Amino acid sequence: MFSEKNAQRGVTYPKGFKAAGVRAGIKKSGNLDLAVIYTEREAAVAGTFTQNAVAAAPVFVSKETVATGTAHAITANAGCANACTGEEGMKSARQMAAITAAELGCRADDVIVASTGIIGVNLPMDKMEAGIKQAVKELSEDGSVNAGNAIVTTDTYSKAGATEVEIGGKQVRFGVIAKGSGMIQPNMATMLCFITTDAAIDAKLLQEALSEVVEVSFNMISIDGDMSTNDMAVILANGAAENPRITAKGEDYQKFYDTLLALCQGMAQRIAADGEGATKFLTIHVTGTKSFTDAKTIAMSVAKSPLVKTAFFGEDPNWGRVICAVGYAGVPMDPNKTVVKFGDIPVYWRGVGAAYDGEALKKVMADHDILIDIDMGEGEAEATVWSCDFSYEYVKINGEYHT
Repeated sequence: MFSEKNAQRGVTYPKGFKAAGVRAGIKKSGNLDLAVIYTEREAAVAGTFTQNAVAAAPVFVSKETVATGTAHAITANAGCANACTGEEGMKSARQMAAITAAELGCRADDVIVASTGIIGVNLPMDKMEAGIKQAVKELSEDGSVNAGNAIVTTDTYSKAGATEVEIGGKQVRFGVIAKGSGMIQPNMATMLCFITTDAAIDAKLLQEALSEVVEVSFNMISIDGDMSTNDMAVILANGAAENPRITAKGEDYQKFYDTLLALCQGMAQRIAADGEGATKFLTIHVTGTKSFTDAKTIAMSVAKSPLVKTAFFGEDPNWGRVICAVGYAGVPMDPNKTVVKFGDIPVYWRGVGAAYDGEALKKVMADHDILIDIDMGEGEAEATVWSCDFSYEYVKINGEYHT
C-alpha cells in the first residue's frame, strides 16, 4: 500500500499541504527540532492520545483542537517533552498554538501542538517562537523530509509514507510522518504520528476511522512496555481531492478506512523494527483464541518479556521463555493444545518441546525478521503484535538518555 516512489513526500503528498522543519536550538545536538505542517484549506481533524495519567501539556491543548472538528496546522518540537511542567507548561503549549496561528492567519484552536523529548523540562519559548516563525516562512510542498527529521529523538531514521486510492472517481492521497523508538507501549498511539489526506470526509467519521485503525495498528506494537506521556496520532483531511464528501459508511468509507489501515499498519511495523537498539524485528502472531482481546493479551505478554527479547537478541531458540510468557499472560489456556513455532518450525508442541532441525532453526534465529507463531487451540480469534529484541545498545541509550 505504500507508494515508495512518493514516500519521502510524506505529509505534503496530498494536495494543499505544506511543511517545514527547522533548527530552533532545542536539541543539544543542534539538529532539526521544530516542524510545522499546514493546509490553507480548512481540514477535518481527528486524534487519539496517550492514556498515561501524567499526560503532557500539548496533549491537553491538542485534545481541545480535535474537539472543534477542524484544524489548519500542526506544530511539533523534539528535544523537550513539556511534560510535568505544571501551569507554565500549559501556558507554553498554548503559546505554541497562538504563535503559529498568528503567523498563519488562523485561530489558535486551529493548531495541533505536540512535543517529545525529556520530561520535566520547560520549553524555551524564545527559541520556540523564533523557530515557529522561521518554519512558517519555509513552508513548502517539499518540506516533509525536514519536518519528519525535526520530530525524531532516538529514532535511527524518520518514518514517512504515502499512498493513494480512488474514491468517488477522484484520486485521494494520504501522507504520513511519525517518530517512535522507545517508551513504546500501546493503549493509544504510542508515538507522534501526523497523517494528512486530501479526502473530503465528515469529522466524526474521520475520528471513528482513526480510532478503530489505531487499535489494530499502533496499539499492536511494543518496544519496552513503557507508555509515554506525550503520544498522539492526528489526521487532517482537507477535502482538496474533491471527492464526494464521505458522510456515511459505505463503499467510499470502506476504501478510505482500508487505505488508512494499511498506511498505519505499515508505519507501526517500521516503528517496531526501529526500536531503540533493535537488531531483530519480531512479529508475534497468536491464533486459536476465543477473542481478539485474549489473542492480543497473549501476544503482548510475549512481546514485553525481557527474557524473550534478550533471547532473540542472542539468537538463542529458547522456546521455554515464550511458552512461559504465554502461561502468565492471564488468559486461561491448555498447554496440551498450544503450539509454538519460530518461523515455520515447531519448537513447542502440545505440552512438550518439539524435535526440530537445529541448523534450520539457527537460520531462522539469524534473520532480522522473525515470526513467533502461537496457536492456542481454543477458538477462531487471532491478533498480531509487532516488537523487537533488547540489545546492549538499548541499555546504553536509556542509561544515558538524560545526560
